Amino acid sequence: MCEKDLEIADNQEMLAKMVMDMLHRTIVHHVFWFKEVEHQMGFERALEVMDSVYDQSMGLQLKRLGKILNFDVVNGIPAPLLNLPEEKLSTLVENIGLNWLAADGIWFQAVEREYGMNEAKRCNDSCWAWFSPFEAWSIMRMHNIEPNSGLVGLKKALEFRLYAKINTQTIIEESDNSLVLQMNNCRVQAARKRKNMEDYPCKSAGLVEYTNFARSIDSRIKTECIACPPDKHPEDWYCSWRFTI
Repeated sequence: MCEKDLEIADNQEMLAKMVMDMLHRTIVHHVFWFKEVEHQMGFERALEVMDSVYDQSMGLQLKRLGKILNFDVVNGIPAPLLNLPEEKLSTLVENIGLNWLAADGIWFQAVEREYGMNEAKRCNDSCWAWFSPFEAWSIMRMHNIEPNSGLVGLKKALEFRLYAKINTQTIIEESDNSLVLQMNNCRVQAARKRKNMEDYPCKSAGLVEYTNFARSIDSRIKTECIACPPDKHPEDWYCSWRFTI
């Protein structure tokens, strides 16, 4: 390969890296906008603004990318996604969930390495305080779950969480006003078990996560931890939560 070819290859690689970095910057800027609107106007109003921003921003970006990368957009969805077989789409959904979980772990470990376990857990718990209500809002928006829809709405929403696509969970309807969620297989805890490590003590994060998620579906729902590490638990589940209304 001649010097000119090497220079062209270097330029192509740099431009490709720039594309990836600019996409990352766009995502982070989107988050900062949301956080600043939340800071200035409150969480509920920030979600209202995001509701109008989501479709407009996504549509604009996909339209531009489609022109360059030569794909059509149908009802706001890239045609290549719509043309995938259902089995492959399901696999893609699962792997996006796995990527989300991996990214979560990478953040945790990065903080832990530099500042220790306590700081990592503190950041993790606080992150769930924001992400859980946002995920609830996103699921309600996509799957037409009405606000204050009680345990019926909560059960449906729990089935569409990111965790639901990569873990194994059971939802038990105890009574008309009581619902129990059991996390039968948790990828994080199962991985630790394979390495002969103790359970990760995730109860503090779980209390924040599940309480805020359920409350975002219906403010009347109360959340109770039946058991979650470091609590002892049976072999058939790692954590379990009761929701009452």
